[in-house]
Amino acid sequence: MNANLFERLERSIADLPKTAITTPAGETVSYADLIALAGRLANVLAARGVKPGDRVAVQVEKSVPALVLYLATVRAGAVYLPLNTAYTLAELEYFIGDAEPALVVCDPSKREGIEPLAAKVGAAVETLDAKGQGSLLEAADDASEIFETVQSAGDDLAAILYTSGTTGRSKGAMLTHDNLVSNALTLKEVWRFTADDVLIHALPIYHTHGLFVASNVTLFSGASMIFLSKFDADEILGLMPRATALMGVPTFYVRLLQHPGLTREATSGMRLFVSGSAPLLAETHREWSARTGHAILERYGMTETNMNTSNPYDGDRVPGAVGLPLPGVSVRITNPETGEELARDEIGLIEVKGPNVFKGYWRMPEKTASEFRSDGFFITGDLGKIDERGYVHILGRGKDLVITGGFNVYPKEIEDEIDAIPGVFESAVIGLPHKDFGEGVTAVVVRSKEAGVDEKTILAALDGRLAKFKLPKRVVFVDELPRNTMGKVQKNVLREHFADLYTAKAS
Repeated sequence: MNANLFERLERSIADLPKTAITTPAGETVSYADLIALAGRLANVLAARGVKPGDRVAVQVEKSVPALVLYLATVRAGAVYLPLNTAYTLAELEYFIGDAEPALVVCDPSKREGIEPLAAKVGAAVETLDAKGQGSLLEAADDASEIFETVQSAGDDLAAILYTSGTTGRSKGAMLTHDNLVSNALTLKEVWRFTADDVLIHALPIYHTHGLFVASNVTLFSGASMIFLSKFDADEILGLMPRATALMGVPTFYVRLLQHPGLTREATSGMRLFVSGSAPLLAETHREWSARTGHAILERYGMTETNMNTSNPYDGDRVPGAVGLPLPGVSVRITNPETGEELARDEIGLIEVKGPNVFKGYWRMPEKTASEFRSDGFFITGDLGKIDERGYVHILGRGKDLVITGGFNVYPKEIEDEIDAIPGVFESAVIGLPHKDFGEGVTAVVVRSKEAGVDEKTILAALDGRLAKFKLPKRVVFVDELPRNTMGKVQKNVLREHFADLYTAKAS
């Protein structure tokens, strides 16, 4: 492809006389407006000393100008670095120190704390608030909308996204222009997006899902999006008559299922519901189909690779599976110890290869080298299998594998059994230090409302359904499972919280 992402986008949307983005507040942004604002913001970046290849770190609330700032950054040949709005100053100190941006854009309320961190790396600071106001937009008001897009090679960096850092320090995944464009164009075709689509966009834009999947696919299709600051079930149900698609995390669908207004009639004008960023329970998939007549389309991706697989638009969308490899993407399952490719239905590490796969980790050449095979496959760290039909199933993270008494235990197999027990809302299975077994299989369970299920009930229900070595040695109950902002269960938090469960008992 070998061109700047913005240049390729502009070629496809420049003459579209239509709305690109609307907001509940009544703001309307046409494609022409979007290109013009991207030009003004790119001129501001250049005026602040941002050069091609420089990083622009952004920690701001979701707004239309915040999204356009991403486009302006790549238009200027710089590297966009979105940061979770929940990060503290202590966490930002690491990201800013590691990425050494030329510019940091933050909420006005955080400027005072961020300026000393930015000063350490010689970065300028501008502000942008939740309403799209601040010093950055003030400067843009006086800037020209004419900007000559920087000529970038396809393998030049467009963005750096830091991984969640559940083990060790966060790593900056380097994504190129080709990575992002190839994935957007593939998903556009696979999910049948056209200029007639209207997406309800309720995801954050500091993450792959909301920034690249939802936004890029919509824009490269010449479609429109209704841009919401956050998820609100009432608001989303009210918008469905005006929309055709929703992209969300499993939590979206669980909350919508709890809403009495979710009916076949309410969703009759929608053509597509996509779920990702965390596993969707098979029960949620089935309940959604029963209530609405729509099958949720689950897909699989990660920060380092964008999207790898998708359930088909036409054909079976299998509950509990993340679908088939996308066109141009290769997926295989390998033995975690030997790297040997495994047969169908055997469980191992998921490896992927394709134009979507990132360039490597920022300033971590040794880590990058260790995560790639000699034939170019990236070791995702996810455990899974490919069934006889070619559908990929995710069974957890490699680090979540439990090794008890020398046996490998895959948490999802046990979680599926526990989740099927009456009175259980959801569960997470983890391994905890155990003096006799190395790790003790442990189930952390959330009860359904007003359910009286207890540890004895769960263990009795599992007896005879799982091999003895897979049975939890303990079942503990919590009000809710800890999750990150994208809905993924944070098993590392559970492991830390219950670390002494067996050792304390033994002492």
